[in-house]
Amino acid sequence: MFEILFLGTSASAPSARRGLSALIVKHNEHRFLIDCGEGTQRQILQSGIGFKQLNRILLTHGHLDHILGLGGLMSTFMRWESIEQLEIFGGKSALERVKILINDVVLAGKKPPMSLHFREIGPGLVADEDDFTVTAFPVTHRGPDCLGYCFEEKARRPFLGEKADALGVPFGPQRRDLVNGQPIALDDGRVVGPEDVLGPLQRGTKLVVVGDTGRTDDLVDVVRDADGLVIEGTYLDEDAEMARQFSHMTARGAAELAQQAGVKQLILTHISRRYREKDVIAELQSALPTAVVARDFDHFIIKREG
Repeated sequence: MFEILFLGTSASAPSARRGLSALIVKHNEHRFLIDCGEGTQRQILQSGIGFKQLNRILLTHGHLDHILGLGGLMSTFMRWESIEQLEIFGGKSALERVKILINDVVLAGKKPPMSLHFREIGPGLVADEDDFTVTAFPVTHRGPDCLGYCFEEKARRPFLGEKADALGVPFGPQRRDLVNGQPIALDDGRVVGPEDVLGPLQRGTKLVVVGDTGRTDDLVDVVRDADGLVIEGTYLDEDAEMARQFSHMTARGAAELAQQAGVKQLILTHISRRYREKDVIAELQSALPTAVVARDFDHFIIKREG
């Protein structure tokens, strides 16, 4: 299961009700901030989630509406909040801009208040935790090194509690050992193996987050069968030519991608303030009735069906 907290859902410039691009993906104790538009630190405070454990930032690309908040965030870490380590992941061009912003403007020769690491990445594995992975993939937008991120739980065999009950396996460490693939011995001498209480292998929850993109044909395989897809919807279909010109997506285009790839839950973000929200929702849901448009501070739980 993954949780998503939207901190900013506007495109290009903030509106009265929407901040600039930023969201947090949570998995148990792990937190990832994806993009950090202007004003993100205030959104973090207003959301109540706080700054603790917010030590990994994933950048989709280096456009200013996705990175300017890093300056204020670092300034806050220097004066008000404290974390032990901060890792900023992104493509080469995005990190070049971020390094100038943080090192030359904010720090201005001072030592950072934490262990600070700039991690240049390309498509491939970004994080490999005990029960999930984060993988970066290429996205087509204006400029090089644009990335999206796929969060995926590792496949596992579910524990069948009713079978364990029938075999007399007590609650506690012995059940944990069985889940971890180790046989156990009961008090009466019987040996119970993992195969006796574990079901068939099942894939985990899959969440895909796409930043700005002008194409979807190169994303179909990446987002296929995702339990959740977060993607931009800057324009309406009436302005499809403008969307192509600026390498952005329409609400209808996002819905068509989700349908083609069998996505379970589509969440639209990066909404232009030129449109009324109800018009964006109408276009989106006319193509995919289950899709939703995110607002700032919306919280979603993404989990595998069944």
